[in-house]
Amino acid sequence: MTNQPYEGYDPYQQQPQPQQQPQWGYDEQQYATQQWQGQTWETQTHAPVQAAPPASAAETAYTPQQQYAQPSAQAQQPTYTPPAPAPAAPSPSPSAEPDAGYGPATLAGNARITDAQRARIEGRSPIIEPGMQPALLTALLGLLLAATAPLSSYALVVPLVILQAVTAAGWFRLNGMWPARQGIALAFLGGLTADVVVLVAGRDQAPAAILGPLGIWVLLTLVLQLRSHADPDTRMYGLMATVASSALTIIATGYLGADPDAVSVGAAAVAVAVLARALPLPTPASVIVSLLAATGAGIAVGGMTGLGTTGALIGAAAAACALIGHRVASYDYPSRFVHFTAGVALPLAAAAPLVWVLH
Repeated sequence: MTNQPYEGYDPYQQQPQPQQQPQWGYDEQQYATQQWQGQTWETQTHAPVQAAPPASAAETAYTPQQQYAQPSAQAQQPTYTPPAPAPAAPSPSPSAEPDAGYGPATLAGNARITDAQRARIEGRSPIIEPGMQPALLTALLGLLLAATAPLSSYALVVPLVILQAVTAAGWFRLNGMWPARQGIALAFLGGLTADVVVLVAGRDQAPAAILGPLGIWVLLTLVLQLRSHADPDTRMYGLMATVASSALTIIATGYLGADPDAVSVGAAAVAVAVLARALPLPTPASVIVSLLAATGAGIAVGGMTGLGTTGALIGAAAAACALIGHRVASYDYPSRFVHFTAGVALPLAAAAPLVWVLH
């Protein structure tokens, strides 16, 4: 027979404690303990400030699961796994390397770097000649000037205006300033003004009719740049580019003020010189061939116009100026747009003052 303790007798005079009931209501001690269990500035769950007395099975069945929800939520968060590095592309074999020769500079739509960009990266001189297509356009424009000069001044104005427009646009792009609509419009307007003054005043008054608008346009450009809100370096750069573009465009009016026979000889010599310069020859040989061909063209056209041996001098001098303009259009990382504007116009525009002086 098992000895059962007598529940009514307590040798230590301790009163039996009543069984705790489930807590359905508000418990201050439980609230004081759980109110610190939320997230703070750190992403960890803090231990309770005051430990709660051991609860019975009935209490744990209704105790909120706040202190257990957060660790489980953190455990369910996905861990970040860094992506594996991409495998290195195999190096091309020596036989698959591109040709060392450089093609023409591109305008857009080609993923490879242009020849001018390659030259800049490699630290080489970025001299890229325009090529045969701009040379053909220059020759065509020169022949138009040579053909319309004997007809009348008004017929000569048509190709001359085209030359001035291409000169104004090409010079700004050659200097890396694009878009520069105000500068292009200002330079082109200067050329048109000089043309009108020469037509009104006549060829006899051509020096004053050309130098007058040139001085006015330089002063106008200076005033406009002083009113600009750009930084000083940008204003100085824009001033020099606008003055140079206006000067080239206005000086091209020299074709209109020169003798028609001299214009025919000079324009024809420039056309022949540029075509000869575009031939696939070494640079020294190409320059010599261009000068000889232009001199021959000057003699031929001079014989037809009555200038005689003076045509050879005009042809050689015009060709020398045209080669300088051709060289300038090949410099400073040119693009395809530069070649079809400055590359076409600068040889003819550079030769205009000499034709005007030597007529």
